[in-house]
Amino acid sequence: MALLILGVALWWAAHFFKRIAPGIREPMGDKGKGPVALALALSVVLMIFGYRMADGAFFWGRSPATVGIMNLLVLAAIYLMSPAAKKGKLLAGMRHPMLTGFALWALAHLLVNGDVPSFVLFGGLALWALAEIVVINRAEPNWTPRTPGPIAKDGIFMAASLVLLVVIGYVHGLLGYPAFG
Repeated sequence: MALLILGVALWWAAHFFKRIAPGIREPMGDKGKGPVALALALSVVLMIFGYRMADGAFFWGRSPATVGIMNLLVLAAIYLMSPAAKKGKLLAGMRHPMLTGFALWALAHLLVNGDVPSFVLFGGLALWALAEIVVINRAEPNWTPRTPGPIAKDGIFMAASLVLLVVIGYVHGLLGYPAFG
């Protein structure tokens, strides 16, 4: 469990580094992107190994209904994290579609994984995404929605999101985590 907690904490720290320690981050300029990317990669590795090794109390699990709802939420999350927000019409007025999609993805996983390691991993990542939205909004309160693009782009990105959901679900199944009923 310690590796998992360390991974989630490192994820938070790497993402908030420029806001927590601007005096250290700003002088680094573009050279600072490498260490941050390395910290993020390390955090993902720690979260993967930590999650696979962790055990804890189990409160709920999968059911056909929750698996279906989870897949719909993950589809929406993939769409929110797609380029649709920058090129389509539907998300043009949304300020943080990627962070919202990330939080939705994490919450969808909590729906079918009701154990303590999942609370730490997915709960910690959902809280990070929501905290990131609050921090960005406070640091940059002025925001103007972009000009909407064509609705056809939204259709393309939704179709691509559906294909990506199937691919991700297939890979999950290969890893022993069946994503579909």
